[in-house]
Order: sequence, then structure tokens, then C-alpha cells
Amino acid sequence: MPTLRRTLGLLAIPALALATALPATATAATAAHADTASSRTVLPDAAAAGWLARQLVDGDHFESVFNGTAYPDQGLTIDAVLAFAASRSSDEAAAKATAWLAKPEILSGYLGDGTTEAYAGATAKLLLAVEVRGANPASFGGVDLPSRLRSLQTTEGRFSDRSQWGDYSNAFGQSLALIALHRTPGDAPTAAVDFLANSQCADGGFPLSFGQPTCAGDPDATALAVQALAATGRTAKANTGLDWLAAHQNADGGFAAAGATTSNANTTGLATQALLSGGRFGTGLKGWSRLVKFQQGCSADPAVRGAVAYDATGFNAASGTRATAQAVLGLAGTPLSTLSAAGARPDSPTLACPAPATR
Repeated sequence: MPTLRRTLGLLAIPALALATALPATATAATAAHADTASSRTVLPDAAAAGWLARQLVDGDHFESVFNGTAYPDQGLTIDAVLAFAASRSSDEAAAKATAWLAKPEILSGYLGDGTTEAYAGATAKLLLAVEVRGANPASFGGVDLPSRLRSLQTTEGRFSDRSQWGDYSNAFGQSLALIALHRTPGDAPTAAVDFLANSQCADGGFPLSFGQPTCAGDPDATALAVQALAATGRTAKANTGLDWLAAHQNADGGFAAAGATTSNANTTGLATQALLSGGRFGTGLKGWSRLVKFQQGCSADPAVRGAVAYDATGFNAASGTRATAQAVLGLAGTPLSTLSAAGARPDSPTLACPAPATR
């Protein structure tokens, strides 16, 4: 995978020559792409992760605002930890974020108390991040994450929430659980793998929610499901899912969320990661190029250079952190099953731009 990442980085090089040869009538979009790609001294994924690291509140977490009140956002913080590892950068920020996640009040607020409240998707996602960081998942913040996750598996193989508020588990959590448990000594339970594999729609896509009257493929859910099934040896099912993703790629190389038509960075990031890690380099590179075009270059405000916009309408701070975190996964192309923070550079790279010309 490091070879693939170097190859992806080199794809930006031709734009450097293009930038000096563009005619005056070149379109704004082409010029912006050349500007974005040509001025980097770091790879696109590292530039995006570096920007993301500088947005952390108090240097160790993210928050979400609801009705004017800021709340800790453990899920987005974990997305950032995964992005830092994928980009092989920002390791100091990742370490601080991991320490924040291990605080008892932060941990219980996300996972539940483990008795009356326990959330499968959250537990699976945190377990994966802890594994990626090389920490001890059996004693993270005093919680045995693999054991708790396994306790949430039902007899049919589904990982379900235990909560007075209901069961909101879905294909995201199921896929992340398989990937995370595959990385443990006990491996992912066969019944759980079967459950996800059997949820596949007739056309090859995977639904977000299980047990619906009509099976409808969801691009984000399918991107995670194919990674989970590939990791656990269900190659045929994974390949059919990849075929479905390729068939749902937009003409601009990006991917739209379920029910939408316009490409966005979040869905494109997950789909591109799945395609590249699954060996679908033609479609994967198209997705990668779309993500690069969403990235903010030297013509953008210095405060957002390196960030990734949610869509082609431009950068929006409200969606920029989550879009950037998920876009990095596609820009790096490393599968979640082998993702590791080992050897990542400690600093958070910046997008180096030439000094303004003086007269």
C-alpha cells in the first residue's frame, strides 16, 4: 500500500507543467485544479490531514453544535484519528485525540455504560481506532472493547445496540465490527460475517438499514461492507459490491449519497478507498481525482488551504471537517483492515504556497 500512496501523490505532478501552459481561456475549474495540485510540497492526503489537525478543539477533539450548544463529538474525533493514520502524518495530534477518547466521561458518553446502554457501532468504530493507534483494546479507558463488542452480537449474527431508546445499529456498525474484530486474535465471528454477506441486495449493493421491505443499495454502506467482506474472506461478495460501486460512479468521478445525484467528498472518500484497496484502480483513480478537485489550494483563503470541501459549491466550515476526514481515506487508499499509525510523522503538514509576486 505505500507504493500505491506514492503513485497517487505522483499523479499531482503533471498539473505542475499544465499550470504553466494553460491558455488564458482555460476554464476556472481546470485552473483551480491545476492550482490545487501544483503547489503542494506534501501529498494531498497529508495536506488535508494537517489542516484537519489544526481544527481540533483544545488540540485533542472535535465538537458539534446543536441549538447553540457545543457537545463533544467522539465520532468525528475518531474519523480524524483514522485520517491521520491514513495520511501517515499528524501523529502528535492523533495521540492527544486518543488520550481524550480514553477519558471515562468521554468514553461512557459515546459507548454507553456497558450495562443498560451499549452501542454497537460506536464500540466497533472506537475499537478500530484503538487498534490503528497500537493501543491496548482490551483495556482502553478501563473498557475491554473486543469483549463488549462481542457481547452485542445477537444469535442471528447482527451487532445490535442495547438501549432503552431502541436499536439503531446498521450496516456501518456491522462492517466496522467485522473489520475491527478481524484484527483481534479471535477474528470476526462467522455468523456476523454471514449476516452482512446475506444482507447484500440482488444488484450487488448493500443497504444501510437491515430488514427493509425493499433492499436498496447505499454507496457509503456498500463501501464499508466490501472492505469488511474482503478482509474476512468473502471475496466474491466483495467484488460484486465493487461492481455495484463502479456502476454508480458519477461522470465527474465522484459518488453521491443515497437518494442524491451530486458528488460529495464524504461518499467519494469512502467509495474511493474501497475501490483502490480492492484493486479497482481505474475507477478508484477517477474518484481520487474528484477528491483532489474538492481540495482547497493556494487560491483559497489561507485558513482553509488543504481542507476538502463537501461538494463543488465551495468550502463550508459547517461540513468541512467531516468532509476532509473522510476524503483523506480515499486520498490515501489504504484499507481499514490494515490501517496503522506506526511510522507516521509527528507534525501536521501545511500546504506550502509560493509567496505573492512583488513588483
